[in-house]
Parts: sequence; C-alpha cells; structure tokens
Amino acid sequence: MSAVIRFVAVIVFSCLPVLASAQVAALSFGQGTQDRGLPVEVTSDALSVDQNDNSALFTGSVVIAQGEMRLAAPRVRVVYLPDRSGIETLEASGGVTLSSGEDAAEAQNAAYNLGTGMIELHGEVLLVQGSSAISGDTVIVDTNAGTAQVTGRVRTILRPQAGQ
Repeated sequence: MSAVIRFVAVIVFSCLPVLASAQVAALSFGQGTQDRGLPVEVTSDALSVDQNDNSALFTGSVVIAQGEMRLAAPRVRVVYLPDRSGIETLEASGGVTLSSGEDAAEAQNAAYNLGTGMIELHGEVLLVQGSSAISGDTVIVDTNAGTAQVTGRVRTILRPQAGQ
C-alpha cells in the first residue's frame, strides 16, 4: 500500500518535494545546502555566560541567524568548542521556530550541531513548505544535503499547485 500511496503522490503532486508514508517521511528543507562557515548572529533580551562549561544562555525573544536560516525561541543555550574557537551546538527550548528560504518548522525544542550541520526538532513538530504541511514527533534536518526526515505519528497535507 505504501508504494501505491507514493505512486499516486508522485503523479498528483510531482512538483512537491514530499514523500509520505505511515510512520516516516523524507523531504527537502530550505533552498539547498547551508554554508556552515557563515557567521552566526544572535540577538536576545539577556545573556548569561558560564566560562566553566564553555556555554552562554540567551533568553527573551532570541533570534539566531546564519545565512538565510533563522531560529527563534524564548531560550537558547550556546555551547562553544572546547578551545572556544567557535560554536559547537545551539539548544533551543520553549517553543522554537526554524526557517530557511520559504520553508518553516515549529517545535517545542531544537538542537543544532554546527559541526555536523544536523538540526533535531522535538515535540509537536510542524513543517510547512508553501501550501503543504507535515507534522510528526521529531524532524531531523540535514543542512548539508538540504533534506529532512520526519518520524513519529506523521501526518501530511499535500495541496496540488494550480493547473495540475
């Protein structure tokens, strides 16, 4: 049955980058690969630095930008590399919004590993691409490949583009 669903989806929605199945879905995210070498800009209402564990805690309307990717959350913990030469991970919580190009995702929590380019979104995740949407328990975005995988109770809404 999964092959039949995929076949119908490909025929009807051939311009949509979404592959849906019962428990796991793979799709694209953003406009392609993300350049992890770009600077990371963080704005917030408050900042607390802990030099003992190489971290910083940004709170209050936090917005993080790298290239065209944006992450917004009430609270973001930044963990620096052991030599403090750059950022290792970003851990966002309290309701997270991630956007890249025309794609956007919402979740309760998110973790972004700048070294690997992997972003994990957890908790009531909703991913929107144009007029299509997909939801699940977890979304893992690979910014290197420009792809995403949705797991957990996956639900999708596919809308054909006009004229198809």
